[in-house]
Amino acid sequence: MAPRSRSYRHLLQWLIAGTRGGVNRGKIIIELGGEPKNANQLGSALEVDYRTVRHHLDVMEKNGLITSMGERYGRMYFLSLELEQNWEIFEEIWNEIGNKLKKDDKE
Repeated sequence: MAPRSRSYRHLLQWLIAGTRGGVNRGKIIIELGGEPKNANQLGSALEVDYRTVRHHLDVMEKNGLITSMGERYGRMYFLSLELEQNWEIFEEIWNEIGNKLKKDDKE
């Protein structure tokens, strides 16, 4: 694995698997993988409070997972080119989380 993709894997593991809000961030990434959305649309789709969505969007944008265009409430969010290029890494991490959550639900 190239050093750059290894560091990107570490970033994704920290932001998605290693922090309390990682599941919500993963769900936002999945939503944005379908089409760009604004924070209000994401909140409605995920049934998550607008301020919570905004927090996660800020964290992900600061770390280069997403980009945005527009102003205020109309600001649209997109997956970053780097995340699109490393989508397989995200899917691996996301699948690991899903399997862990399923296992935790059974216990």
